Amino acid sequence: MGFSKDNLKGFVLALFSSGFIGASFIIKKKGLRRAAAASGVRAGYGGYSYLLEPLWWLGFITMIVGEIANFVAYAFAPAVLVTPLGALSIIVSAVLAHFILKERLHRLGVLGCVMCIAGSIIIVIHAPKEHSITSVLEIWSMATQPAFLLYVGSVVVLVFILVFHFAPQCGHTNVLVFTGICSLMGSLSVMSVKALGTALKLTFEGKNQLIYPETWFFMLVVATCVVTQMNYLNKALDTFNTAVVSPIYYVMFTTLAIIASVIMFKDWDDQSGGAILSEICGFIVVLCGTILLHSTKEFERSSSFRGGSYMPVSPSLSARLCSGGNGELEKHEEEDGTPSEEICLRRQELY
Repeated sequence: MGFSKDNLKGFVLALFSSGFIGASFIIKKKGLRRAAAASGVRAGYGGYSYLLEPLWWLGFITMIVGEIANFVAYAFAPAVLVTPLGALSIIVSAVLAHFILKERLHRLGVLGCVMCIAGSIIIVIHAPKEHSITSVLEIWSMATQPAFLLYVGSVVVLVFILVFHFAPQCGHTNVLVFTGICSLMGSLSVMSVKALGTALKLTFEGKNQLIYPETWFFMLVVATCVVTQMNYLNKALDTFNTAVVSPIYYVMFTTLAIIASVIMFKDWDDQSGGAILSEICGFIVVLCGTILLHSTKEFERSSSFRGGSYMPVSPSLSARLCSGGNGELEKHEEEDGTPSEEICLRRQELY
């Protein structure tokens, strides 16, 4: 146990990564809204008009910068340290959503942010040192051990079930479907990113790893997982509230990534029981913080219909009276918090 120079480099890079990725959620969400308003077909229902929206591309570039920083961080520090620090991206996205997207952050949500920070500090303090790896062939032997192959097989089967069975049936009503696909694929991408990052790091140090086919295989896995994650994350962001998607995605993704890393890289083999217990406690604190953020968002949504000096007409009812039942656009406009009167005006402009 100890905070080495490599761990420090990975920690700093992970902080930068969280800032950029957290901001990318908000920028992409704004781009998705603009694209849906212009085309009338939302990404959650198969629309791809966001590819023509400059704001979405700005968010995508911001995400790429964050992912590059995250990619390099994995080359210096273990996944048990780097992955939980993604909680900071939740804080960034929640705060920006409060000010930019007008998705209110309750006071208890602030407490959730504080808990995420406190849990991350505990994890950083007790994080294991990075294992010394001299060749990508060492990583390949770790990736082909029976325990990890069993994990990979389980992930692939679950992803296929979610994509082909649950996504068509309840993907647009249950946030766990799209985020589950992202998280499962994300756990494999983290392992491949760490393998590829380590290979490139060794190459830059003069030990060429590009001559091994294993390096290119890890690169192919990274590309496949990232494309899948991006597609279903867009669906999740466009279908559900950002402050709901971000923490749930973080909880599932981080949990699976840590499990995968412990199986493949044996991160806890050289640690004492006390250090492992401290890391688990820190992670639980982070999980509680993200759950608190999620629950307070639901509280805000429900209380908004109880507060105030009068009870307004149901937005869905007023929208139906104005539109004649165009459900998808109603849902999009209601999520944006658009008043029913403005919805009526939009309907008149559209027709």
